[in-house]
Amino acid sequence: MKSPSLSLLAVLVLSGCMNLAPDYERPEAPIPTGWQQPASTDGTPADELEWREFFTEPRLHALIEQALANNRDLRMAALAIERARAQYRIRRADRFPAIDGSVGQSAQRIPADLSPGGESTINRQYAADIGFTGFELDFFGRVRNLSQAALDQFLATTEARRAAQISLIAELAGTWLSLAADQERLAIARETLRAQQETFELTRRSEELGVASALELNQVRTSLERARADAARYEALVAQGRNALTLIVGDEVEDAHLPDGLDGRATLPDLPAGVASMVLVRRPDILEAEYRLLAANANIGAARAAMFPRISLTASAGTASTSLSGLFESGTRTWAFMPMLSVPIFNAGRLSAEVEVSRVDREIALAGYEKAIQGAFREVADVLAERATLAERLDAQRALLDATSESFRLSEARYKGGVDSYLGVLDAQRQLYAAQQELVSVQLADATSLVTLYKVLGGGWK
Repeated sequence: MKSPSLSLLAVLVLSGCMNLAPDYERPEAPIPTGWQQPASTDGTPADELEWREFFTEPRLHALIEQALANNRDLRMAALAIERARAQYRIRRADRFPAIDGSVGQSAQRIPADLSPGGESTINRQYAADIGFTGFELDFFGRVRNLSQAALDQFLATTEARRAAQISLIAELAGTWLSLAADQERLAIARETLRAQQETFELTRRSEELGVASALELNQVRTSLERARADAARYEALVAQGRNALTLIVGDEVEDAHLPDGLDGRATLPDLPAGVASMVLVRRPDILEAEYRLLAANANIGAARAAMFPRISLTASAGTASTSLSGLFESGTRTWAFMPMLSVPIFNAGRLSAEVEVSRVDREIALAGYEKAIQGAFREVADVLAERATLAERLDAQRALLDATSESFRLSEARYKGGVDSYLGVLDAQRQLYAAQQELVSVQLADATSLVTLYKVLGGGWK
């Protein structure tokens, strides 16, 4: 029994003496240190701001809670974490000996012509053993690096789930705001349709009395049909927006959780962008890319270690007897210890090719990491560039709406006073309608850009 104990001690002392993986240093981010359009640095950074603090509208808040519980994409991301965790546990278990116990019997019949006594005999043997088989002494870190790679893949999957949650929240908020804008546009189209319907009825009666011409009646009818087509189109968009919400939430959306127009939404708080572009390295998708780079780095160490000798141990201890009743009697103890050294001699360059593959995989992972950072930088830069002009666009659009409203009022007054034809009223009404719809579009762009900025800065996880 002493030899197996010494072998187990040797396992603990000798296993994992060297690591052939390259030393890892976080690559320098291939981006500038800041953005051309600085954002406010006051307040809490986006990646430290919980989504419940950012989206304060109760209806939207309830839908986000519902989506986090029911969305199928998020559920698959969570299951991917469970799978990666199990894969890591499998790899980690390879670093320890797998101890098994066994009880068995062997029977052999010896014919008479082979038996020393000249008679056929049956030899039986019973044995009970405990031990491990083929445990590798990880001198060069092959098993340890495979375990580390599995751990990094698990951590990358965890970050992927975080990124999926942030994207889900932003997508839901954007869809909810788009639905609110479509409802606003539908209300404008319906109001315009109602006004056009009244005008058409008045013009038709005037045409019957000979006051208005057939040309004026057809001009009003053209405007009426255009308004009716727009109302039908926005009704379809509202229905499609609700269907999109149902898909994202993963469950039925109650009417009480729907928006009632952009004016009815809660004001989103202003969001600081952070003091430097390096805030991006805390984004979950970039952390995911870095963990995959770390896994590729560990795989190089495992591939290099495969080119060195491999020592494995098999050891067991137990009892053996020719009878089952004497299996545990004194003097029946047995033990076995079988170390084995395996040295790669010729493999036609397979092992060196595997090292080269692991190196290329690391370069691919490095390029993916740098691309993720560059893509994130552009996302933030684009949103900041848009937000830098949105306030001016909103002011200009509101001023345009005021001007077109006044033009429409004056055109109506001139028509009723007999100074101008109804064609001027129709033209002013079309301009007013377009200005109203454009204002809704700019308001939507302002709200969704803030949500997008919150997302691209890594907010929404805590």
